[in-house]
Amino acid sequence: DPHGKFSIDPQFGIIRTKKQLDHEAQSVVVLTVQSQLGDFPIYSSTQVNISVTDINDNPPVFLTESDKVTISHTQPPGTAVYVAHAEDKDSGLNGAIKYSIASKQSDAFSIDPSLGVVNLTRTVVAEKQQEYTLHIVAEDCGSPPLTSLLMLTAINLTDRRLDSLAVKIVILDINDNSPSFMSSPLSYVMEDVEVGFLVHHIVAKDPDEGRNGQVTYHILSGNENKAFVLDKITGLLTTAQFLDREVQEHYSLTVVALDDGSPALSATQVLTIIVLDVNDEAPGFLKQLYETAVHENRDPGEFVTRVEAVDRDAGLNSLLQYEILPGAGYEKFNMNSDSGELVTAASLDRETQEVFTIKGSSCHDLGSPSRSSTAQLYLTVLDENDHNPLFAKSQYQISVTEDLEEGSAILELSASDEDAGLNGEVMYSLIDDTYGAFAINSVTGSIVTTKALDRETKSQYTFRAVASDCSTHFPRSTTVMTVFIQDVNDNTPKFEQRYYKASIWEGQSPKTDIIQVFATDLDSGLNGETEYSIVSGNENATFLIDSARGILATNAGLDYENASSYRFLVLLASDRGTPSLNSTATVLITVLDVNDNPPVFSSPEYHVHVKESIPIGSHITEVSAKDCDAGTNAEIIYAIISGNDRGHFCLDGRTGSVNLTKTLDYEDTVKFTLVIQAT
Repeated sequence: DPHGKFSIDPQFGIIRTKKQLDHEAQSVVVLTVQSQLGDFPIYSSTQVNISVTDINDNPPVFLTESDKVTISHTQPPGTAVYVAHAEDKDSGLNGAIKYSIASKQSDAFSIDPSLGVVNLTRTVVAEKQQEYTLHIVAEDCGSPPLTSLLMLTAINLTDRRLDSLAVKIVILDINDNSPSFMSSPLSYVMEDVEVGFLVHHIVAKDPDEGRNGQVTYHILSGNENKAFVLDKITGLLTTAQFLDREVQEHYSLTVVALDDGSPALSATQVLTIIVLDVNDEAPGFLKQLYETAVHENRDPGEFVTRVEAVDRDAGLNSLLQYEILPGAGYEKFNMNSDSGELVTAASLDRETQEVFTIKGSSCHDLGSPSRSSTAQLYLTVLDENDHNPLFAKSQYQISVTEDLEEGSAILELSASDEDAGLNGEVMYSLIDDTYGAFAINSVTGSIVTTKALDRETKSQYTFRAVASDCSTHFPRSTTVMTVFIQDVNDNTPKFEQRYYKASIWEGQSPKTDIIQVFATDLDSGLNGETEYSIVSGNENATFLIDSARGILATNAGLDYENASSYRFLVLLASDRGTPSLNSTATVLITVLDVNDNPPVFSSPEYHVHVKESIPIGSHITEVSAKDCDAGTNAEIIYAIISGNDRGHFCLDGRTGSVNLTKTLDYEDTVKFTLVIQAT
């Protein structure tokens, strides 16, 4: 108490004021009180904190007793023409100011009770000049204080305090330019800045002169939590309290720029302030203990579980990286640093280790400095049937004849499994297409035929037999079965044609080839080798056949005039199987004529008697010749080669008819001798 404002009763310890206290000068007094027992030099002390409660002892005070503004007569209703501002040193409601107009020369104006903004309520009409005087009252909201419960003197005030301001409003020419914002409507600020940090410089320009161009700035809305303070003169926007992006990440302030014209013109801008993140939040796992199970014998990379953490920060500060901290068994696992997925790094064997306890699953963000947290993983390895049945051999080859009956057993497979119980009971099956020819007994492994086999359709089957145990996951092994089908003589040789035709010129020398017949046998080996023979129609052994190649040839000279064709009723093709199978075909051989016979007249001489008086054109006689050949070789042409020098006769070269072409005269010629040739 350096100023001696307090006294204390040394006996009863009652503290009293000695001087008037001023809340505005000092709101808290800390007194150190010392006590002594008798004359003993033993002291004790304590601190007494005295809060000086504000009373409404200060009136609002305008900065000036009067003011003057000038406005244009063209300003529309609602235009702000003046901002009244008073200050009250009191605090709380005692310092809260309410504005009003005490006396009005006109109803043309109103005032905002909170902001002190005077607005036009209607259009004012100016001649050369007109003045309005407004008596603006600034009244605080204080009330008489309650009596203190402490033994302190209380001062009772009965009325609220006020001050007044006379504002002369002069109507002049127009203030016709509103302020125009030049500064950006977007600003950024880090969330960890100190109170009073400059966030943004709001700049608006007004091209008017004088007071009409002087701009003041005010926040109309968006600052309800009073996070920012705006200097109305400079436009500097600063923080009024600490920011927290995780609570509010952006602000939208509606800012008005008001010129000092009469009436004042204004412009508004929505200023968006983005609060930038600082890495002030540590990531947190959703669970502190993750319990899961994973099967043994899986390939590395098997998904085990996924841990997840969240970080309330943003950007890199919220991007998390996961890792496994070193510990027993941690080398068996890998963790995806981005997703938190835990996978196996090696194949696990439950018989070697059944439980893994990883005490350090860590995540950290990418902020600077980085923040981190940890969780625990408890992993159980599940047992699997990890022994497969095994066949004695990896492949089997067997030969069977194609005449096996359906249902015949051809081989009994056997496989063993080192597992026990259901895991060691072997079941057999076939995979791949056996074309419906084979089946296997699932219990005994016996392979049987399921239909008649035909080597000519399919001579070899290759398929796989499977041995599986009876566990849920069916571990299995396979062996390759190759079944060769042996031939049985069950196919008859078949000629390409049932009827063959061929021709040969007569007079050919013996052993001349005529035709080659061909028969096929679908069997193999001796069962498919074909032999040829003539069964009938070759009684004179005129022909012979190559038994292997099927070439039919002459065995003697042929004469068309003796026999023009030959028919072998049965030509036999036989295989060499046991028993031998055969088939027959018919061959027709036509002997082609060769011009080896001259024409022969029916008579060596023809004697004809005619009268000399027969007319020209009369038929005299007809000669005739025959030829043993055939076709064109037997077509005869007749011609007079002598005795018709005088042209009395003509001869038809085709028919041999002789006709008169010139009148006969017995007295001239009694006899004509014609020599006729047949070609």
